[in-house]
Amino acid sequence: MNRARRLLSSLLVSVAAAAAAAPTPTQTIKVAGLQQGAEILVDRWGVPHIYAQSRDDAFFAQGFNAARDRLFQIDLWRRRGLGELAAVFGPAYVAQDKATRLFLYRGDMQKEWQAYGKDAQRISERFVAGINAYIDYLAQTPAALPFEFRQMGYAPARWKAEDVVRIRSHGLTRNLTQEVARAGVACRVGLAADQVRSSFQPAWQTALPAGLDPCLPDGLLDVFKLATENVAFGSAQKSAALTPPERLASAELDLARMEGSNNWVVAPSKSATGRPIMANDPHRAYSAPSLRYIAHLNAPGMDVIGAGEPALPGISIGHNGTIAFGLTIFSIDQEDLYVYALNPANPLQYKYRGQWENFKVLKETIAVKGGAPASVELVFSRHGPVIFTEAAKQRAFAVRSGWLEAGMAPYFGSIDYMQAKNFDQFKRAMLHWGAPTENQVYADTSGNIGWVPGGLTPIRPNWDGLLPVPGDGRYEWAGFLSGDKLPSSLNPKQGWFASANEMNLPDGYPMAKYKLGFEWPNDARRARIGEVLGGKAKVSIEDSMQLQNDLLSIPARRMIALLAPLRSTDPTTRAALDFLRGWDAVESAQSPQAALFEVWWSRHLNRAYVRAVLAPDAAAAVNAADVGPMMDALERPAARFGRHAKDKRDELLMSSLRAAYAELEKAGGPNPRAWHWGNLHYSYYAHPMSTIGDALRSKLNVGPFPAQGGANTVNQSSYRPTDFLKVNGPSFRVVVDVGNWDNSRAMNTPGQSGDPDSAHYRDLAAPWGKGDYFPLLYSRKLIEAATERVIRLQPTP
Repeated sequence: MNRARRLLSSLLVSVAAAAAAAPTPTQTIKVAGLQQGAEILVDRWGVPHIYAQSRDDAFFAQGFNAARDRLFQIDLWRRRGLGELAAVFGPAYVAQDKATRLFLYRGDMQKEWQAYGKDAQRISERFVAGINAYIDYLAQTPAALPFEFRQMGYAPARWKAEDVVRIRSHGLTRNLTQEVARAGVACRVGLAADQVRSSFQPAWQTALPAGLDPCLPDGLLDVFKLATENVAFGSAQKSAALTPPERLASAELDLARMEGSNNWVVAPSKSATGRPIMANDPHRAYSAPSLRYIAHLNAPGMDVIGAGEPALPGISIGHNGTIAFGLTIFSIDQEDLYVYALNPANPLQYKYRGQWENFKVLKETIAVKGGAPASVELVFSRHGPVIFTEAAKQRAFAVRSGWLEAGMAPYFGSIDYMQAKNFDQFKRAMLHWGAPTENQVYADTSGNIGWVPGGLTPIRPNWDGLLPVPGDGRYEWAGFLSGDKLPSSLNPKQGWFASANEMNLPDGYPMAKYKLGFEWPNDARRARIGEVLGGKAKVSIEDSMQLQNDLLSIPARRMIALLAPLRSTDPTTRAALDFLRGWDAVESAQSPQAALFEVWWSRHLNRAYVRAVLAPDAAAAVNAADVGPMMDALERPAARFGRHAKDKRDELLMSSLRAAYAELEKAGGPNPRAWHWGNLHYSYYAHPMSTIGDALRSKLNVGPFPAQGGANTVNQSSYRPTDFLKVNGPSFRVVVDVGNWDNSRAMNTPGQSGDPDSAHYRDLAAPWGKGDYFPLLYSRKLIEAATERVIRLQPTP
């Protein structure tokens, strides 16, 4: 990718020439609440570079700018998180508002602010003051009101500082849904079958907690899902007439199992630049606008650039001119489902340590557009919000979650670690990190690299957190694990460190004592990253960009190796085997072999494996197999397939492959060379309002584009198997040249802006699909050369 370096040079020359020929458009806005003034330089890729004379004004300007570029998105985030949707969208949203209010932080706000380090409250106050200042500006300039508000006929709400941290339902958490799924299998056929569905890492044997009836009611998680899902608009969202992308909002997808990210750091001794390199590409659901937003904050004592969530102050992934940092998910189990026996004489009481204890009932009023306010009752046990009551068995169910504790607002804690100047300060900030649970990689200008995981870890003295437990007092958290009990690494001998959500606890870590969590994604992406980084004498910035876009699937390579010696007299099976034989396992958009492999992998092989290794009743209880143990069993069939294991395994492979080949023949025609993976697999960025009507889709949605890769490639591309719509992957990418900061690269798809009429709403989608990047400029001179718009904020007299 020397192309990227040439691109940087040529772009800067051309932009500088253009800047010399014509003045940069400049807008001056007078705002109340600003102390000394600030400048926002918006570069040609839509990145705002904010310059202020104080930190207070920098965070104020960050909030103002977030509202300028993403107001509908952040207003919807706030309304959803606080349970205030019905006030502007009507009675259909009362149930979601009620569900969301169950999961608000309701604890001591002083303790909450203190959990994030110095100045947390002040930073939030200044950030929301900036948002509110922009809302005031819109009141004076109604023509600038974002399209969505005009379309839906309502105004943006004003913010309070505590809104930023009280909202918790947008974070990545675990393992409530897995507990319920495991109990469901245990109820139907016993726990042994569940090891096919979801294995434990490191190896672990769980058991039903004493007193638990694992047969749980249907609809148990409906309230929890409603509280944590995105907002869907229009009665059409459930209509079969909708095109497949618009049905994504209501699709039943296990996105928690798809979550992922990659990051790595390279030491100077291993780096082609002689300086450290930090690379990160967090994987989340795709949408328009993008989930993340790139910004640059410059004020005395602070100069930090990178990505965060637009509704939050600070930067969670990037660098501050001294250190660079990036994150992936580290699978600490922060949730438990508690099951209570109800008092037959009083359903508002539950048994706890031999006594009947009252539920706490909060009565709240939900404002409703076009109707009378709705009075609702929110019910809580001592452990957390009650999400279901089962009258038939006189049981109630509540969620205890670490993310309802003080200091657990997702990503907000980055306001502390982004200010660190060395590894000790960074690690100290991560000791108190709450959510989401993370692998943080670190690099600095002194040449150090490191790894620091973080996250609030419940101490479960007498159980493992893998199944629901009775709420009668026998299963209680005993506080939280001190952050210094988590492993970490500084300057590893191999000269690099990488994580990709895999189980990466070091050998000898006392997992039986600490029981952090036993459910981790498989290690295919991390294995591929290790192959590439470990196989190079020196790693360059371009190598890291190429690796983020790497399409080699290790699962595909393993399965192709199993197929290679197989032979068949059946014409379809023989054609399928011949077609995949010798394939390099690279899942490019042009690859027909990738199309056949992914259709086989996601629509045929997995279910066939479940049916082959489990009795019929157990197979019916297990929706899909955990792919890591499945691959192990296919490679070493004796343990799972019984007598004549190899023959049974080979027949499974060939019969399921034959079915996949036949399906593609029917759908794609008789010429397999025409079955390009990108013709099946596609990216599509849907705006939440696009489900309202056809006229809005073309304006608001971006795509479709041919996609490539799969769930297990470094360039992750998880998809919905029904139609191969890409639902999860790396919308934001960054590669940081530590010390030569202007040589860093970034990408944020589909664009930086949330305004569908902006040139930056969709301008990065096509380059992202090609694996391109733009320069993440840091020095003022180069930023000014690439600036396309200046916004000057001046305090009112």
